[in-house]
Amino acid sequence: MNKTALITGITGQDGSYLAEFLLEKGYRVVGMTRRTSTEVHERIEHFVDDIEFVSGDLLDQSSITGIVASVKPDEIYNLAAQSFVPTSWQQPVLTGEFTALGVTRVLEAIRSVNPRIRFYQASSSEMFGKVLETPQTETTPFYPRSPYGVAKVYGHYITVNYRESYDMFAASGILFNHESPRRGKEFVTRKITDGVAKIKCGLAKELRLGNLDAKRDWGFAGDYVRAMWLMLQHDHPDDFVVATGRTHTVRDFVRIAFEAAGLGSYEEYVVTDPRFVRPAEVDLLVGDPSKAKRDLGWEPKVSFEQLIDMMVRADLDRLGHPVVV
Repeated sequence: MNKTALITGITGQDGSYLAEFLLEKGYRVVGMTRRTSTEVHERIEHFVDDIEFVSGDLLDQSSITGIVASVKPDEIYNLAAQSFVPTSWQQPVLTGEFTALGVTRVLEAIRSVNPRIRFYQASSSEMFGKVLETPQTETTPFYPRSPYGVAKVYGHYITVNYRESYDMFAASGILFNHESPRRGKEFVTRKITDGVAKIKCGLAKELRLGNLDAKRDWGFAGDYVRAMWLMLQHDHPDDFVVATGRTHTVRDFVRIAFEAAGLGSYEEYVVTDPRFVRPAEVDLLVGDPSKAKRDLGWEPKVSFEQLIDMMVRADLDRLGHPVVV
């Protein structure tokens, strides 16, 4: 009997890679989407016919409970959130509703319908914020520096709370930055590769960015969704840091992206713009994935350099300027 997985946030970067991965594993995949006036299936277009869709909203308890009751999933992956950090400053209340209370609503639906359903919560390295130790592990204290980070801390702890209070299989993946050609253009990595591709194609002359010295631990989203699945196959629910253990600056990312497009030095194209600097910056994030490696057997397969190359090639391809090897 094939398992059924319900994914919230299926049209996002992680949702699309996870759906693809689970379909390959033989799952029945059901995606929960919000009703909108426009189709937002761009990332899942190539396998959209293999997925079932249900209409629901993380702001509405009854819709989520109804979906869990009708879909009867074995596993639920909660990837939906207001996930863009700068937007969380402009819409802090909405961010809290989706990213924090939305988690509680899904957990409540599981508790009332079938507490045996296995639940995955997408936690975030942004919870560490102003980091209190380096590298960050599952036991590093949280010090979030944005409304998004604060909301994610709530979502993380409410997951732990339901696990311990109701004996539910509720696991959290504390995922560090993970990127791909399917990343939204509002995120700095995709903004860089898209900007590089436009410069290469003569469609732009400069790339405006914020803090080039911010350091992050960047991996490939396709690797990270495999870790999500492994957490729900584990013999007991737990929290896991998913990261590469390597740190790079935004400047490193920019330099390699320009090199990948054959543009040489980035300095003549990049302009630092104070508009893109956050009110409270997170300067350094680097995760220690040793627990995930030890307990889940998870390892990232795509390197930092391979990831950037993949993203630059995809953006050049989109603009009709494929890289010739």
